[in-house]
Amino acid sequence: MAEQAKKPDWFKIKLPTSRRFSKTQAIVKNSGVSTVCEEASCPNISECWTQGTATFMIMGDTCTRACRFCDIKTGIPKKPPDSEEPEKLAEAIENFGVEYVVITSVNRDELPDGGSEHFAKCIRAIQKQCPDTLIEVLTPDFFSNEKQIKNVVKAKPDVYAHNIEVVKELQSKIRDPRASYEKSLETLRAVKKIDSKMPTKSSIMVGVGESQEEVLTAMKDLRKANVNFLTIGQYLRPTERHYPVKEFVHPDIFKKYEEKGLRMGFEYVASGPLVRSSYKAGEYYIKNIVNGRNGKEEGLI
Repeated sequence: MAEQAKKPDWFKIKLPTSRRFSKTQAIVKNSGVSTVCEEASCPNISECWTQGTATFMIMGDTCTRACRFCDIKTGIPKKPPDSEEPEKLAEAIENFGVEYVVITSVNRDELPDGGSEHFAKCIRAIQKQCPDTLIEVLTPDFFSNEKQIKNVVKAKPDVYAHNIEVVKELQSKIRDPRASYEKSLETLRAVKKIDSKMPTKSSIMVGVGESQEEVLTAMKDLRKANVNFLTIGQYLRPTERHYPVKEFVHPDIFKKYEEKGLRMGFEYVASGPLVRSSYKAGEYYIKNIVNGRNGKEEGLI
């Protein structure tokens, strides 16, 4: 068994105790759609669901890729995406009553368009039923296929996110062989090529054996791709079958990444031990970007 770093005393995860958590859990259960919060065994499920925030996962619960950090089951899905899912999703989000949602998916490499048009249908259904809801999509790389990426961009989500996941030097150890650092960067560059005004976002996991210099290099590469928003968080091993945690990065280092990221030109950097790509996404984005740009008061979440 690979060696696992010991969790420090200062690293704590809150347990689900609130009524809001139970209400959110019930809404998700009754909606007929999946959340990455549950499927990926996210450690922040308590905090996010207590605040009424969730990341919905479309196109089933089986991923065609097998990254060593992810707890979503892998294989070849035996059926196409549910044609009724866009409407089910929109209804669930309306019942959820939030101003910001994140829509992500499993990889569906077996589909001719990678599931990109299904993404677009989900975006449009939410826009129709919940016109005041801001939508962030967190997509696969679509093998950096510009036509497939364009399907999603043209549906006009408010933020287009795709994660490089880890530093360049660790890609082959942690991500599925079909993914790559350059494919991810090219996906993000393609979004800007299609729509230069669309905000883009990416995420880096740390604590998997990277150096600080490698993280800073990855951040610089993301800025060169004109990525607007960045999240950096501590990797947590879902099960003993997954890639081990090499280090629990101290909060001071996360603060350093945040400060350097802002100096590099990112509009917003969320960096901390419990930060995830979609962790409290509504709070981070709405309060710090949308409200600031539109001159509105905070407090939407």
